[in-house]
Amino acid sequence: MISEAGNLPVAFTSFVGRRHLIAEIRRVLGPARLLTLTGMGGVGKTRLALEAAAASRKAFADGVWLVDLAPVREPLAVADAAAAALGVPELGARPALDQLARYLAGRRALIVLDNCEHLVDACAELAQTLLSAAPEVRVLATSRQTLGIAGEHVLVVPPLSVPEEAVELLRDRATAVRPEFRITDLNRAGASRLCAGLDGLPLAIELAASRLRTLTVDQAVDRLEDRFTLLTSGSRTARPRQRTLRALVDWSYELCCPAERLLWNRLSVFVGGFALDAVESVCVGEGIAPDEVVDLLDRLVGQSIVLATEQEGLPRYRMLETIRRYGRLRLAESDEEQWLLTRHRDFFLALAERAADTWYGPGQQQTLARLRAEHNDLLAALNHGGDPQAELALAAALRYHWCADGFLGEGRRRLDRALAGAPEPTSARARALVAAAWVALLQGDPAAADQWLTEAGELGDQLDDPAVRANVLGFRGTLALFCRRFEEALPLFEGAVAAHRALGEEAATVFWLFQLANTQTHLGDAGRAETARQAVAIAQTHGESLNRTYALCVLGLDALVRGDLAAAMALTRAGLEIQRDFNDYVGAALLLELHAWISAAGDDHERAGRLLGTVRALWRDTGTELSVFGPDLTEHHARCEEAVVRALGPAAYEKVLTEGGRLDSPGRGIASALADGAEPAARATAGAPSPLTQRERQVASLVAEGMTNRQIAATLVLSPRTIGGHVDHILAKLGYGRRAQIATWWAENQVTDPSE
Repeated sequence: MISEAGNLPVAFTSFVGRRHLIAEIRRVLGPARLLTLTGMGGVGKTRLALEAAAASRKAFADGVWLVDLAPVREPLAVADAAAAALGVPELGARPALDQLARYLAGRRALIVLDNCEHLVDACAELAQTLLSAAPEVRVLATSRQTLGIAGEHVLVVPPLSVPEEAVELLRDRATAVRPEFRITDLNRAGASRLCAGLDGLPLAIELAASRLRTLTVDQAVDRLEDRFTLLTSGSRTARPRQRTLRALVDWSYELCCPAERLLWNRLSVFVGGFALDAVESVCVGEGIAPDEVVDLLDRLVGQSIVLATEQEGLPRYRMLETIRRYGRLRLAESDEEQWLLTRHRDFFLALAERAADTWYGPGQQQTLARLRAEHNDLLAALNHGGDPQAELALAAALRYHWCADGFLGEGRRRLDRALAGAPEPTSARARALVAAAWVALLQGDPAAADQWLTEAGELGDQLDDPAVRANVLGFRGTLALFCRRFEEALPLFEGAVAAHRALGEEAATVFWLFQLANTQTHLGDAGRAETARQAVAIAQTHGESLNRTYALCVLGLDALVRGDLAAAMALTRAGLEIQRDFNDYVGAALLLELHAWISAAGDDHERAGRLLGTVRALWRDTGTELSVFGPDLTEHHARCEEAVVRALGPAAYEKVLTEGGRLDSPGRGIASALADGAEPAARATAGAPSPLTQRERQVASLVAEGMTNRQIAATLVLSPRTIGGHVDHILAKLGYGRRAQIATWWAENQVTDPSE
């Protein structure tokens, strides 16, 4: 699940020195709105920025967000990368930069733009636009050159001081790979010479430290000095520090065995990190046997060439960008580059097609999490070129990534380009046309959807492809539904359900059944509940989750209309429990709307008002309105709002509306809704003096940011067991049973740490 208050990665190593720089960055980011950290590659700009950003979390109520631009190659993709990092869904037709600016307006957030040097102009435009639209936003950039816009403050990041900070870093990293390593009177001078020879560069020192597992400090100094002498006699035009860094990477490369070097080269084709199965598929053969991969990868991790990490809850690996680019240069010198790039594309095509083929089954959350983790490499695979049909097939196979996970804008561009580049009447084109129509419908572009569906229908008939015809029939129904032609939509959905059943694809009927039930609701058809129950039953049989929540929403609305508030609430909460594992803005907004209506009908007007505030924020961020889904829902919303205003009064209504608006993401909104109402006694303490100690308040604030106990422990420099005890005490004092309720309590009480 996406983090609710930022996305800063958890550091796997300690931060050494530079505390004065962190303090200076925090001081400057008070009055200044844009601060750029500059310096040479390997000097530690990124790590310093992340440490300073983590230390500044409490100053930014709407989160601290990392936008890693290293994998981005096209200037036009900078805004898309920023939107994806912040979890802003691309659900509207406006450019991503406009959507992002609108999303941040009125928010107080810190955005870390990392690795800007190859996209300076685009980064400057992004920073200028966001800072102009959002007065409370701050931008911390890292770049080898400044962005060059008005109001920019610049801090040049120096190397570590030698010997103090540099030798401490060497000791810390060497101890990690060789626990018995110590800085003693015998090796202290050598350690200082080694760090001085590396110019105090953190990246260089970390690479050197990995070699102290097998070399003494003096041996490392001897080898390093020889390599520096050789390289310095080469290019005289390169800057001295660039020569030093290249010398170190050359040296580290040559100390690897041939198989390790070969894997290093091949891993460089991954632009956004990688999983083990990707390595085993793409990098084996011609010198690397399948059973050697794990051992070789482990050895590269041990040498700090590859870093083990975690993303979207999945174990991952990555290479520092300097190391990856070095490997890519070496790969380009070989005759393997095109072969590797083709294997890279084929792996991600197979991954996407497998995700699409197994979508209507268990593991949808994991499927989307994997595709999110691979997003940059999926885009790289689409850029491979050479086979337009493969690009078309990949763009179509990613339809759930585009449509169910907030990447509509990217999907629209990729599908448009792939369709334009491969006009031949193939099965891949037919599937891509259907996917393009779905994207266009969700973006509110019925004209484009109609155009794509017309061609897809003709192609489905020409190729005699019943699956294409079934999907065209269903999306024709969606088009009619969104255009409020309910009588027309009804038989189209019925036909799509029958067509998929004829193909033996019962699980796929869930998608059309909930839309059929929705259409029946608009028509006042009493059969809507039975249709929705049928969709839920089929989804449960096959382990499908996401579409089941939409069917539960229809059932909840039916129960509300019948006056069965208990059943309506149970169905709504069941849908929200499932939705909390997704990042589905539309689905979350619809269920939270329904939750508000039920609450108002049960005279819980404060809760209804808070929910309406959250829903308003979600609809705003999606660029969509409730009215798109039909006039009946709009009428329910209006009646709910009138009831809340009448019960609370306009001033109190605005207050709870504002409170709910702070929970402006699916995860935060759902967590609050599920916690709210569970323990009325605990809710009644909102606004009272805090029962928590100062340390417990610190822990509660980090829980509210979505951190795990291990992450909190690293932030506060405590053990995970100690943090676990604090969390247990917090839950006991507040009378809660789940961590999500702590986040809600924190947001509602707006607790301030007196140490700040």
